[in-house]
Amino acid sequence: MNPFEKRHLGTTSVSLTQLGFGGAGVGELRGPLPEDQAQDTVKEAWESGIRYFDTSPWYGRGLSELRLGHALRSRPRDQFVLSSKVGRLLSLPKDPDTWDRSPWIGGLSFEHRRDYTYDGIMRSYEDSIQRLGTTYIDLLLIHDLDHWHLESDAKVNAYMAQLYTSGYRALRDLKDQKLIGGIGAGINQKGTMQQFMDCVDLDFFLLALVYTLLDHDVLDTEMAAAAERGMGFVIGGVYNSGILATGAVDGAMYNYQPATDGPIKRVRRIEEVCKRHEIPLAAAALQFPLGHPNVASVIPGAISPEQQAQNINAMAHDIPQDFWAELKAENILAEHVPTPNP
Repeated sequence: MNPFEKRHLGTTSVSLTQLGFGGAGVGELRGPLPEDQAQDTVKEAWESGIRYFDTSPWYGRGLSELRLGHALRSRPRDQFVLSSKVGRLLSLPKDPDTWDRSPWIGGLSFEHRRDYTYDGIMRSYEDSIQRLGTTYIDLLLIHDLDHWHLESDAKVNAYMAQLYTSGYRALRDLKDQKLIGGIGAGINQKGTMQQFMDCVDLDFFLLALVYTLLDHDVLDTEMAAAAERGMGFVIGGVYNSGILATGAVDGAMYNYQPATDGPIKRVRRIEEVCKRHEIPLAAAALQFPLGHPNVASVIPGAISPEQQAQNINAMAHDIPQDFWAELKAENILAEHVPTPNP
């Protein structure tokens, strides 16, 4: 599969390279990352041919946007696509020396607060523009408005009401002024897509963890409903935070937690088919989502030029149709699940 071939995204006029660059890693989620290494990683992505870069104010509390902005500022702006997110505003903590920066191990020393109002989204957009050093952002997403992060119906409903009565108008204004080219929402769990579709009109969803080679229960429900509206998808978390890259090894991570028996057994079954066809597990995981006709791009992260090159090689690895057929014959994938064409 050609990593650099472009696909149209949903109801936008934007096209994305099939392989994009996920910017969470350069925000230092798992530990400090030297600046030179971060810049070299983005440089490797660019020089290889990737032209879609995703980031967020939340990634490293501003660090990811600053690093991507620096890496891309000298590149022709009309030759790449940027997406970022809204929903959190950053500010200086009272005591930066003792302040708890979790869940980011590295990143910058800024607190955050939730804000899905008109003014909050406009301020978030302006802050991102400055950190990125650009005059527009191609795609803007509502970020982490879900139970995964907010943990209660009351909070989700309150912020969803804030978005519906106030913040969504800001997104429409930005799009009408051609300061963004598409409106999306980032999804981390089942059930959230339908909430958004009941509330506001969107062009696309960014699905993290919920549509992968291992987990794709949303295919026949929310994804189907969104696809009927012409919406597109970008897929993050294609490795389920680790296990589809490492395999079912000791200490494998699944959705940011140590993998339990269920995911480990399912991955081992996939690995057996991969072994018979001499297909790297990571290649199958990266390419699987692009079998869906509404998926425009997958955006794995990378924290080194070597990791970035591995992602590109995995995407480019030739996978014959027989491999996908055997996954279905073994009941690892249901017969109707879309898979890539050779």
